[in-house]
Amino acid sequence: MPQSHIVDPSKLASAIAASQNYMLGLQYPQGYWWAELEANTTMTAEIVLLHKIWGTEDRFPARKAENYLRSMQADSGGWELYYGDGGELSTSVETYMALKLLGVSADDPAMQKARRFILEKGGISKTRIFTKMHLALIGCYDWRGIPSIPPWVMLLPAEAPFSIYEMSSWARGSTVPLLVVFDQKPVFPVSPAISLDELYAEGKENVRFQLPTKSDWSDVFVWLDAAFKFAEDWDLVPFRDEGIREAEKWILERQEATGDWGGIIPAMLNSLLALRCLQYDRNDPVVVRGMDALERFAIETEETYRMQPCISPVWDTAWALRSLISSGLNPDHPALVRGGEWLLGKQILDYGDWSYKNPLATPGGWAFEFDNRFYPDLDDTATVVMALHPVKLPNETHKQVAMQRAVRWLASMQCREGGWAAFDIDNDQEWLNELPYSDLKATIDPNTADVTARVLEMLGICQMTMPQQQIDKAIAYLCREQESDGSWFGRWGVNYIYGTSGALAALAAIAPKACSSQINRGVSWLLSCQNPDGGWGETCRSYEDPSLKGQGNSTPSQTAWALIGLLEAGKATNQWQQEAIDRGIDYLISTQEADGSWQEAEFTGTGFPCHFYLKYHMYAQYFPLKVLGDYQALLDRGTG
Repeated sequence: MPQSHIVDPSKLASAIAASQNYMLGLQYPQGYWWAELEANTTMTAEIVLLHKIWGTEDRFPARKAENYLRSMQADSGGWELYYGDGGELSTSVETYMALKLLGVSADDPAMQKARRFILEKGGISKTRIFTKMHLALIGCYDWRGIPSIPPWVMLLPAEAPFSIYEMSSWARGSTVPLLVVFDQKPVFPVSPAISLDELYAEGKENVRFQLPTKSDWSDVFVWLDAAFKFAEDWDLVPFRDEGIREAEKWILERQEATGDWGGIIPAMLNSLLALRCLQYDRNDPVVVRGMDALERFAIETEETYRMQPCISPVWDTAWALRSLISSGLNPDHPALVRGGEWLLGKQILDYGDWSYKNPLATPGGWAFEFDNRFYPDLDDTATVVMALHPVKLPNETHKQVAMQRAVRWLASMQCREGGWAAFDIDNDQEWLNELPYSDLKATIDPNTADVTARVLEMLGICQMTMPQQQIDKAIAYLCREQESDGSWFGRWGVNYIYGTSGALAALAAIAPKACSSQINRGVSWLLSCQNPDGGWGETCRSYEDPSLKGQGNSTPSQTAWALIGLLEAGKATNQWQQEAIDRGIDYLISTQEADGSWQEAEFTGTGFPCHFYLKYHMYAQYFPLKVLGDYQALLDRGTG
């Protein structure tokens, strides 16, 4: 790449050094990196509800939770799904509920403001199923308006056309305990007892507690639900007790020694609700461990208490290593060695839920969290392999064998369409997303472009091997997923900028000549959405309205993603988009803080498109550092 006329070399070097120092200062003594994973206020609201149901209010600081929930109220009166959205109905109803459980009066000015927002949006009757379920637990909604799930679902074998293993890992871990809860339909006494009648826009007396219909084929599930409810009313549910016992066994077997279930709050919360329904004592070791695990997901400050939906130490560590290596740190730097050895120790050698549909494979992946042996994921695994590859560890043979084992596991998890999914193989029965229960449209885990791209990038840059037929099939899948405008959809990051960056990095690494046309189209799309300030940004709203793809305020993480895509494409094609790249690099340098960090208010991570978003607090650090380092390395080599 030619020398830039825009980027000051000394400022670039200073920015890299400052970011390196900042990142090194964040490393924990054990070797890992780990920053907050922020979501919306429902995480904290639901924990308040859980403690009220269990009578374990002594386990969390109620006033600090109230302070946090109050502090997050938007000017509109609602609470946001992601930064800047102005407020979202279900999030607002659950937060309002939690504040009432914490003793806040409905006459409080903040509550009056929230109530106006909620009623303007349609009130409780327009909320999602899971919000209604949480309200039903304390008598603020009628169980007749909640879908029924017969417990005998637990007894269906994995090889049947449908079983719980056809659900995504996150849906499975949340749904199995809800089989118990939905069967018992409890209404728990809480103190203070609350009513939310004021949040029914049509008036409580006019509410129709029933499932909505769509006037299409999926209404058959509403008719089935009516049949299930008839069977419940007349005690005609077959194999009910056997199903409940199997669900209880499944819950107990999948609790980690640390108390976690699946490494995510919904699975943990729902498992504890199921145990409460099964009359477990609050001092039972299973319950105590589960409550202890919840506390490890919480962040408590002097004034506030909030809950993370998940924790991301493996993901953060892998990307921290990649960024520091890219920025020029020696491969045997002590910080990198500590991080690499910590990652090696986190490889999962147990057979998890993935093995029910892939029984012949041997384990070897990594999970997102500290402990999650049942649910390694493919995105983390591929990223860890790329992070370990350049680091020089004391036992290089151990590292290489671990990486090879991971690649064999990844190869075994390829889906029939050619791509890779997040946690499972061929988890793609789309009808499941049409169930009344599935209003988040996230009940399955099909292959996606971004995870597929990560695996292909790993194969290319680490020179790891898979059968060529599998590689060709994956490349063909990734090329098919390219949109007509040249972009790729981002399932796990916001959104088309994320997806396009990953796809370009993959194709540049694995098939630069064969896919030059696709690469050039992707580059053209990225160039088309660069902002006047030189950065890139994309709103979460692009999931609901694709006309907004690539549009939004510039952010450090999304700017870095776009630049990574452009740099990797340039290396593959030797066609450098010099001005656009230089302006993007200059944006990152000019927005860096004095301590070497970057600030980012926006949510650029995706949980469930349109329904749940994430802010990875370290995204604004390691991605900019990585691309600044890559850019410096290209200048040093004088490529072009």
